[in-house]
Amino acid sequence: MLRLNHICAKFAPTIRQKSTNVLELLNNRSLIQVAGNEVADFLQGLITNDINHLNNGNESMYAMFLNTKGRVMYDTLVYKGVEPNCYLLECDSEIVQSLQKHLKLYRVRRKIDIKLLDDSCIYALFDADQSSKESHKSKGLDGIIVPCNTLNETQPYTVFSKHIGDISIYQDPRIIALGLRVVAPKGYDVLGEISNGTDVKLEQSKYREFRYHLGVGEGVTDLPPGNCLPLEANCDYLHGVSFHKGCYIGQELTARTHHTGVVRKRLMPIHLDKPLEDIPEEKNIVLDKVNLGKFRGSVGCTGLALLRIAQAIECQGIPIGNSLATTGKPTWWPLEAPKEKMSA
Repeated sequence: MLRLNHICAKFAPTIRQKSTNVLELLNNRSLIQVAGNEVADFLQGLITNDINHLNNGNESMYAMFLNTKGRVMYDTLVYKGVEPNCYLLECDSEIVQSLQKHLKLYRVRRKIDIKLLDDSCIYALFDADQSSKESHKSKGLDGIIVPCNTLNETQPYTVFSKHIGDISIYQDPRIIALGLRVVAPKGYDVLGEISNGTDVKLEQSKYREFRYHLGVGEGVTDLPPGNCLPLEANCDYLHGVSFHKGCYIGQELTARTHHTGVVRKRLMPIHLDKPLEDIPEEKNIVLDKVNLGKFRGSVGCTGLALLRIAQAIECQGIPIGNSLATTGKPTWWPLEAPKEKMSA
């Protein structure tokens, strides 16, 4: 049996033993396996991040697929497979067929195998009580956007994985509080395998609210295909884009936006004074005839919205449906640095 304390020792401080750890089956997530001798070069030309991170010690990576206009088509977590020259792409189940077609379109004549893993499922293992306010205060990283093999709060770290039997456990490469991803065959007793007396609960409908509380978007609901820019979706803050790799589809606008240093709108967490009775059909958020952004979704009194940062923070109450919302910068965001400091 695999004990949770063994996982904690490997992934500390991702999951803490003396807390409420939740294991949730993510029914809205699917896996695509991409394998072949040329697979690294193939993915390098399609995703925002640098695939070489996975060849230099890291085991998981966040990235996005963009269209030619530089807008987000699909967000993905990329996992290094057990076999050589093999990667797993986790994506929203609603667009898994579209992503598969997208990959096959650009495969051309490369000898690359692309297949949907129908017999696998994905779990999130996270600490439901972990406070983002206390867990993500940066130390020495203010004003610095760093790649996925960056620093955590105590030491340099690599984004690890662990393979035991038929299950694979990956550290979420975006922010530490998001915990772990567990890839397992359908019907596998994942809870029995990792808990055995430790404080882990199998629950549903917790992860999305937890993710909204942190201000992290994921999937087609939060990142509508073709409507969102990667930096507005915090791809840079979530270690999902490389500004030093070679060309990829949609790179020009992303690089230009980054180097100008002007990103006025970003996905931000919102806190509602009461749950929404109905999801607004018109998702534009307007206050005093000023368009503040777009509502993305909510669970209870916690939600997510694409907002004009400066104006939204100054608002005492943002009208959304039958509720008033407030927002603030997540504590895992780096502090803004003067442009001359960034250049240095």
